[in-house]
Amino acid sequence: MIKRILFAVLIAVFPASAIAEEAVKYRFGAARAGSDQRARAFGFYSKGCLAGGVQLPETGPTWQAMRLSRNRNWGHPVTIDYIKDLSRKAAQQPGWNGLYIGDISQPRGGPMVSGHRSHQLGLDVDIWLRPPRNLTLSPSEREHISAISMRRANGAYVNDKWTRAHHEILKAAAQDPRVARIFIFGGAKVQMCADEKGDRAWLRKIRPWWGHHYHFHVRLNCPRGSGKCEDQAPPPPGDGCDEARTWVGMHILRTIPLPPPDPNAPPPKPRRELTLSDLPRQCAAVLSSR
Repeated sequence: MIKRILFAVLIAVFPASAIAEEAVKYRFGAARAGSDQRARAFGFYSKGCLAGGVQLPETGPTWQAMRLSRNRNWGHPVTIDYIKDLSRKAAQQPGWNGLYIGDISQPRGGPMVSGHRSHQLGLDVDIWLRPPRNLTLSPSEREHISAISMRRANGAYVNDKWTRAHHEILKAAAQDPRVARIFIFGGAKVQMCADEKGDRAWLRKIRPWWGHHYHFHVRLNCPRGSGKCEDQAPPPPGDGCDEARTWVGMHILRTIPLPPPDPNAPPPKPRRELTLSDLPRQCAAVLSSR
């Protein structure tokens, strides 16, 4: 809220053209609804925007959107359909009534004020690893309930909260042809590699990534009709299990205390914020559309 007030003050004091280059993430963050345009994704997952975004209903028969105050339960229509389809499959697993859905995108995509570097096209979605036994949570409860880590303490392996249902839900998520990649912590990928005795082709899409032990991150391919959407390169050939085991080893090494940093070393340079000129030219129209 404070950042939005400051942005309003900046607009009043400085020319709008200057603000567009310096604070584009605030302009996207301030949009409360999708643009009145045909649904299309422009750019790349970490540098783009979303036209014609659709809101995932806060509650459905097999899902609930979490952290509603963020207003990040918007996505491309293909993403919304995917979430509904996967949630129905998840509800067939023992102990799961569906899915708790984390961040998808802002109403018009684009850079976010806080959190993700990606999720800019409405084609990324975070799905909690906590089994949703209660789909009648109030908005207040959704702000305060915690996701549950599946990673064993002091290591990268799964803990005793990981179940076969997690395996089957991720398998169903990856087997959908709309999916490009799924990011999850390396220990989960190693466990799935050990447990899968049938078709292993879907494991290729499961990619180890730091921090994803409370949720998994699904990234969809660019939908048809989004000619200005840039697909991510396909994963390397094979099931990726050897790579996951390497990630686990790297994680364990990261838990070993390191020497203190050199106090005389120069501080790292902050990452430059994206400006409107960094994004596809169509994003200016997405922002200005009704």
